[in-house]
Amino acid sequence: MHRSKVEEEDYWNSSQFKAFAFDDEEDDFTKLKESRLAVNSIKLTDDDDDEDVEKVNWSGEPVGSISWLVGETSSSSNQKTDFPKVSSESSLNKSGSGLSLSALFRGRSSRGSLTSFSDNLPESSARLFAPELRRPRSDYKDFVGDLSPEETVQRLQQGKCVAMERFRSLQDKLLLLDLAVSGNDGNAITAVLIFLKRSLSKDVLFRELESRQTALRHFIHFLTETHEQRLLLDLLRALGRVEDAALLQYKEHLNLSDENKRRDLLKTCSSFPFPVEDAVLVQDHFTLLERQIVIEAADSKAEKSGKVEVFQKFPRKASILNMPLITTLYYCVYYHGNDPENTYSSPSNLRQTFKISEKQFFITSLSALSKARRWTELDSLFQSRSWLGFSRKKSPLSFSRVVDVLHKNSAPSHVLSQYVALVEDSDLRLTLAQKHKCHDIVINTYRDLKDRQSLVQYQSKVQPGSTEELKIQDLLRNSQIRWKN
Repeated sequence: MHRSKVEEEDYWNSSQFKAFAFDDEEDDFTKLKESRLAVNSIKLTDDDDDEDVEKVNWSGEPVGSISWLVGETSSSSNQKTDFPKVSSESSLNKSGSGLSLSALFRGRSSRGSLTSFSDNLPESSARLFAPELRRPRSDYKDFVGDLSPEETVQRLQQGKCVAMERFRSLQDKLLLLDLAVSGNDGNAITAVLIFLKRSLSKDVLFRELESRQTALRHFIHFLTETHEQRLLLDLLRALGRVEDAALLQYKEHLNLSDENKRRDLLKTCSSFPFPVEDAVLVQDHFTLLERQIVIEAADSKAEKSGKVEVFQKFPRKASILNMPLITTLYYCVYYHGNDPENTYSSPSNLRQTFKISEKQFFITSLSALSKARRWTELDSLFQSRSWLGFSRKKSPLSFSRVVDVLHKNSAPSHVLSQYVALVEDSDLRLTLAQKHKCHDIVINTYRDLKDRQSLVQYQSKVQPGSTEELKIQDLLRNSQIRWKN
């Protein structure tokens, strides 16, 4: 069957197969472009999502950061190989290619030679970046640990992180410590000590620190701040500082909330090699806590029962446990002032056991009795007998201060007058009497001073028709008094 020339041309032009022609230069290049568009069509995210994704290079640094730009500059100066970038901008149809990805790299030029990928693709802004070359090893010097001991300490002083694990020998580790100490940088010394603590045994570390007092002080302070009590205790014992070790164990009672456990620890500490004075204090602390536990148990039970009048009239505001000695004495005077001396709660027993001074016992008892408004019991604090059998009031504290204590606790006027009259200095007694309105004392003082004018002036300060005014009038009419004015 013969076809005309026109039909043959239509056949070849309409078929999917084309006749071979040496002048057809667009075939391979067109397929290469279509393959490139197929690759660009494998876009997983939209433009909006792409802005949220941080692009990083192989070393983990964000693309576009300052360190990346510096790396790109150094890489471009050292490396001459250009890496192609695939453009996502094209007006060609992306769905018209059926080639595989391997066809991208099998394109041929018009002369039959292999073409490079960058020769056929246009240079434009890209979304997919080729990986950059690995950085020189010198850039990672800090992380791989190629620094000398001197450089390591220098970088520590600059506040930079360095890896000290490469220093394995004891000589290198001690050299690091000596260099840090010579640099007088506490942070560097502490950093090296932490490394030595992790990499050396306790015996070796303690032995080497004994001859390095500066590093030793830093290490003790570090262990104290980090509350590594056991290691610090072992260090002090290894150094022969038994007193410091004993004191450290004594301080552990502060971390115990259970009173019975704290008492047992204090009992153990009483056998430690403390100095003589400190040993007495530790023993007193144990004895006081033991006594407080007994008193607290009894008072708590009595308060709950509601049968003891003092606890109903003055309810307890706090527990007596772990209180100081003077506070315990105040508590015992306040609630157990009349207890027998053979009981733990007796103030007298407490005074004898802990050898409380007379003045301290007097001040504390005076404050407690005044607070409880037990005015009749105050006399027992002042009673003293002379060798002739006469009793007189005597106080280890000046009576002017006694009056101040009584006034702060709202003592009644007749109680204040009783102790204002015991002030020996007449001027001070007169001032206190006028301040606290003790009229009888003022009148008697002016009489003793034979000061008629002051007595007349004071008459205007008392209530008319009162007993005090009548007493002043009787004194002014008394002809037997020889007035000075």
